Amino acid sequence: MRKLIIGCGYVGLTVAREWVKQGDQVSALTRSKDNARKFTESGIQPVLGDITQPESLERLPEADTVLYAVGFDRTADKSRREIYVTGLDSVLKVLKQRSQKVIYLSSTSVYGQTAGEWVDETSVCEPERENGQICLEAEQLFEQHGFLSTSVPKSNAATAVILRLAGIYGPGRLLARMEQINAGEPLAGNPDAWLNLIHLADIVQAILRCDTNIHLDDRYLVSDSRPITRQEYYLTLARLLNAPEPRFDSDGSGEISRKSTRFNSTERAAGMNKRCSNKRLREELGVSLTFPTIAEGLPDAIKKN
Repeated sequence: MRKLIIGCGYVGLTVAREWVKQGDQVSALTRSKDNARKFTESGIQPVLGDITQPESLERLPEADTVLYAVGFDRTADKSRREIYVTGLDSVLKVLKQRSQKVIYLSSTSVYGQTAGEWVDETSVCEPERENGQICLEAEQLFEQHGFLSTSVPKSNAATAVILRLAGIYGPGRLLARMEQINAGEPLAGNPDAWLNLIHLADIVQAILRCDTNIHLDDRYLVSDSRPITRQEYYLTLARLLNAPEPRFDSDGSGEISRKSTRFNSTERAAGMNKRCSNKRLREELGVSLTFPTIAEGLPDAIKKN
């Protein structure tokens, strides 16, 4: 089978390697000649191009499945909207006639709930933060281009499934926070706010499950089975590291480092004070999580860092 990955980074490269193991023909779009060489060494066919340069997208090959896993690259000198919306719009115009299925990685930031409410795929999406608004705008492009069952696709158009990912953690994604915890630096933010997390291995599971011949809904919320508070998350991390108990500066007062006042990318995606239900992921998509809670997932991630 022919696979194409657009956004071959932390998640995309892991999926690419799984597809290569399966014997699939895997291509990946990249702007970097250095990455192109690395992809070739891993058995992945590089395609030089840039989603913000529509003319370069004519090089995209036909594919049975496309994984779209583009993240925000601050080194690209492009705005979040240029990357997530304008770039995606250009890609979808090309993919309509060159693919059968698109698996799109979105974010639970599309939900605007902030009072500890439970959300699922049917919950209203009214994000107040700009990143959530842009993610929702990007999702809406799939309906506009006729990729979803809720739209009216042409018979020769590709179909799509949107995976709304909670905060991603796993090997290589905890180093900055591990250093901060070990140093005993205070953490910004409300310790009682809810976080929703998902381990890299279970994201890959969900993607591979979507790449089978089963009935798919338009959207799945990809989160583990137990939302936790920020306090519990960092207490657990500190205990695993034999580090000092974490301190929080919820109102930003006190002498704390500039680094500690920022939420990392995992926490931004994990959402501030909502709780995500993964019922459809488990019961309808049929994903049996390897790491259903951080009790199983954090030790694995730390061990492989």
